[in-house]
Amino acid sequence: MLGSTVFFSVMNALVKYLDYYHVFQLVFFRALGTLFITFIVLKKRKIHLWGNQKRLLILRGLVGTTSMFLFFLGIHYMTMGSAVTLRYLAPLFVGIISILMYKKSMLPRQWFYFGLAFIGVYLINGFDPTADIFGIIVVLLSAVFSAGVYLIISKIGTKDHSLVVVFYFMLIATVFGGIGSLFFGVDFRQEDLFLILLLGFFGFIGQILMTQAFQKGPTAQITPFKYIEVVFTLSIGILLFSETYHLLHLIGTFLIILGLVLNMRLVAHLDKR
Repeated sequence: MLGSTVFFSVMNALVKYLDYYHVFQLVFFRALGTLFITFIVLKKRKIHLWGNQKRLLILRGLVGTTSMFLFFLGIHYMTMGSAVTLRYLAPLFVGIISILMYKKSMLPRQWFYFGLAFIGVYLINGFDPTADIFGIIVVLLSAVFSAGVYLIISKIGTKDHSLVVVFYFMLIATVFGGIGSLFFGVDFRQEDLFLILLLGFFGFIGQILMTQAFQKGPTAQITPFKYIEVVFTLSIGILLFSETYHLLHLIGTFLIILGLVLNMRLVAHLDKR
């Protein structure tokens, strides 16, 4: 999981840098490159492309594509660090979805931890001058769909190869982004070709590492490691894009991570009982 956070951080930076393209194009560029690499590796390893659990694989692709689209859209409306931080509220939504689906009750401590996270959202909203309510809503919706992705991948488990899971996701995203680009695309710049290739490559490595982690381990124990991506992304935003962050904004980021990590630790402890 740690490796995937590094690659996703670089991918986020590329998306931010290429934000003069329409979001449909960014989805298409990111997905097509990863799809091509995934297809080559699957063929080389002689792994069946279409997998065993087709309905779950298609559902994972649809939900993941929606999350990606919303996140890429949200980056246009706030700093990269804020967008990534808010997207990683996904574990909170994992907990909420689990409660609704499995009728689980929440412990008082869990409500407190989630309260810390929402205070963090409030601080980011109030002290990130680049963020507006539309961007925040879009990224939070992305987080909801990310939660769905985590749960679906856990449901798929190891019955399908991680490359097959990524193949479905990228195939659906390529079709979605390609169709949208026909109507909303802007002129392609030839000098961006190398960066677009890197977008697909880093996305491929990050996606494979993340999928393998969620297939092989408990979601509650793995998810906290993704918050390291927030640190990487904040650093890249400051160094490459001259993004600035108010102290209270950084405190908000810390509260979100703290609240969710504490909740994940509590869930992991309860599962061992």
